[in-house]
Amino acid sequence: MHVDALNSNVEGMRERLNVLMIRFPWTQMVLFSELAPFGPLHKFAQPFLNDTITKFQEDAKRHKIWLIPGSMFEKTPEGKIYNTSVVINPDGEIVAKYRKMFPFKPYEADIEGGTEFCVFDVPEIGRFGLSICYDIWFPETTRQLTSMGVEVLLHPVLTGTTDRDAELAIARATAAQFQCYVIDVNGLSAGGVGRSCVVDPSAMVLYQAAGQEEMFPIEVDLDLVRRQRENGMKGLGQVLKSFRDRSAEFPVYDRASGTDSYLYSLGALQVPSQGSRGGLSVNEPELLNSMIEGPTITKAD
Repeated sequence: MHVDALNSNVEGMRERLNVLMIRFPWTQMVLFSELAPFGPLHKFAQPFLNDTITKFQEDAKRHKIWLIPGSMFEKTPEGKIYNTSVVINPDGEIVAKYRKMFPFKPYEADIEGGTEFCVFDVPEIGRFGLSICYDIWFPETTRQLTSMGVEVLLHPVLTGTTDRDAELAIARATAAQFQCYVIDVNGLSAGGVGRSCVVDPSAMVLYQAAGQEEMFPIEVDLDLVRRQRENGMKGLGQVLKSFRDRSAEFPVYDRASGTDSYLYSLGALQVPSQGSRGGLSVNEPELLNSMIEGPTITKAD
């Protein structure tokens, strides 16, 4: 969906939802992209709850669907800002709330990270989990969700940068590593470069959008997830059970262990600037020249 940065997109979302339910009336769950309602600027942060969420609750109840309306910046009474999503059931009830764990720092320096995982059950269907955009770059997030039984990872995204190809590769790798569906929905314009995708637990891309606005209904087979988790992907790797039965522990997750000392040599988490090492410093002419002219080859005597 095209997302505007300076104007509300809420009524556009609701209109598209009405159209979707006319075109595909069998739909049971709808997922929008990250920050779709109000765009990517946190100056439009909303309190929780708010009138917009109430409207989405009414829509979910009217259409009898599960609705995840992307996410929006939430401003707490203390003045903290989170990137927050909600899960609304077909009765119009909020059954889960999720705050993005990994804001895109250092670029989103003013955004706080959440600490609670989001898992919810669709009765007689299966278990779903929610992560937002940059979260998927940290496999620990999906490890926790799938260890809690999540079979479908819902992943709203706002990616408008040149790393979208890498993100699509991560979506496929995540599906294979954790034997789950990954439903990755990106926006357009101020909402991203599109190219949303749906990946099954064997890393097969069931659908990928081409960068234009569209609605793409997809059917997920949770029996496939369960078979692969028991028998392995294509009868091969049984990665969840192998992780369960591991011999190794991972001291990197113990902050007091010192195992991660190298990470502290990387410097502060900050935006590169002109003249800095990250911005190709003018004090490193050999690096700058190689970027302009290409590598040089010296013949050895």
